[in-house]
Amino acid sequence: MFNGLGHLFRLIGLARLLARCDALVLAERFGASPGVLAAARLLARLPGGPHPKPGTRPGERIAQALTAAGPTFIKLGQSLATRADLLGEEIADDLAFLQDRLAPFPGAAARAAIEAELGKPVSELFASFDDTPVAAASIAQVHLAVTTEGEEVAVKVLRPGIEEAFARDLDMLAWAAAAIERTRPGTRRLKPREVVATLARVVEVEMDLRLEAAAACELAGNFKGDTSFRVPHVDWTRTARRVMTLERISGIPMDQRGRLVAAGHDPDEVLKKAATAFFNQVFRDGFFHADLHPGNMFVGPDGNLVVVDFGIMGRLDAPTRRYLAEMLLGFLQADYRRVADVHFEAGYVPADQPRDLFMQACRAIAEPILGRPMNEISVARLLAQLFRVTEQFQMETQPQLLLLQKTMMVAEGVGRRLNPNVNMWELARPLIESWVRDNLGPEARIARGAQDFVSGLERLPGFLTNVDKAVRALAEQGYRLHPDTVRRLLGEDGKGGNGGRGAVLWVIAGLLALILATLLTGRP
Repeated sequence: MFNGLGHLFRLIGLARLLARCDALVLAERFGASPGVLAAARLLARLPGGPHPKPGTRPGERIAQALTAAGPTFIKLGQSLATRADLLGEEIADDLAFLQDRLAPFPGAAARAAIEAELGKPVSELFASFDDTPVAAASIAQVHLAVTTEGEEVAVKVLRPGIEEAFARDLDMLAWAAAAIERTRPGTRRLKPREVVATLARVVEVEMDLRLEAAAACELAGNFKGDTSFRVPHVDWTRTARRVMTLERISGIPMDQRGRLVAAGHDPDEVLKKAATAFFNQVFRDGFFHADLHPGNMFVGPDGNLVVVDFGIMGRLDAPTRRYLAEMLLGFLQADYRRVADVHFEAGYVPADQPRDLFMQACRAIAEPILGRPMNEISVARLLAQLFRVTEQFQMETQPQLLLLQKTMMVAEGVGRRLNPNVNMWELARPLIESWVRDNLGPEARIARGAQDFVSGLERLPGFLTNVDKAVRALAEQGYRLHPDTVRRLLGEDGKGGNGGRGAVLWVIAGLLALILATLLTGRP
């Protein structure tokens, strides 16, 4: 009870902050009760707190309020940026560019965290350590240092007490989401509890810097030998759960066209490298950097790309990549029948939904987007519209595709800053055509069929072993029925009737099910 009251007061405080920024639309979308909204508007009249910036859009005002609310809510805003189906396209677009910046914590606290995690004094680990951070975000901040071996590095350190702060806020959000679903059933389609659970999973990964370091190493391995895209080297001897040490990089933020030109770089060549790297991450590797805002992408002195911050990564398995490629190819070729077929074949849209009507919906969202000049076509916007429409056809949310769509939106935005007259996807077109030919053409289908056949042959000995076990179990033990069951099946007079014979058929069916389970599991 007391926890519930505490959560309620904190929720009203959050709603007050939204009201102060004229951003209560967020609370309204998630079904906040009229009482909470009225209390928020009343409390918003009290002095203190931010004011909305003049001339800003609703999404920008929501971003302002969430930034003022603290680290958990900055992450919430970034998570909601993938949910245009919940908030609308314009708000989701604004939240995609929500800046994850906070006031830094003292350098002494960073030193204490490093020593506690690595078990050595900072002086034994680093020849020099700059107490003033070069970047401070909601979960961690970054300090420059030089190791005792003379290597220039960047040291990422979690904020003191950040785990407890997130746990408290996530507990409140989970309580609020459950209360909203319970008291306002109409909001269940928005899946507020699922939104909070997704946020909790993202935060859990980001608060273990060993996982981020592992992601950096995996991404670097995928681009081994490719000098156009580089990932800083991880210093594992100076990395632990709350501390990560990376090779220090230098470069110009990718969206600063003027500085790039002044440094002698060709923005179109930079954009082509970015498009190629993004395509390779998504389709070739199925493992992509999902936080590609300008603060994480740099152009090095050699004109090649360098990325940092690997806390948010996305994965796509091979079937999903093929589905995505076939869907996009169908859209680009205006083959909406194929687009619809792909969704049904993948099982994303239930078989009982009207295929022709779904095809018509695909055409309705694609024509206005693909009919624009090439430099204005947005694949990210196309995907966002598609995900909104598919909800009407009971397509379940695909979190990995929502994350990809959000990443595409940010990447496209950066691309337009480099050159508004060039479409990054057109630059990657040769790669796209080659990948489609190699993975979706007749030869690729034959190869996959052969792989499935070989896989089936490999499983055959195990299947036959299970069959043998099942037959021996039946021969040696049988499947015993309780005497009372037998009497009921045969009838009280022992002769049975039509009902008894029907029941016997049900028992036979049950025995067959048991035999099948034995064959599949190998357990008699």
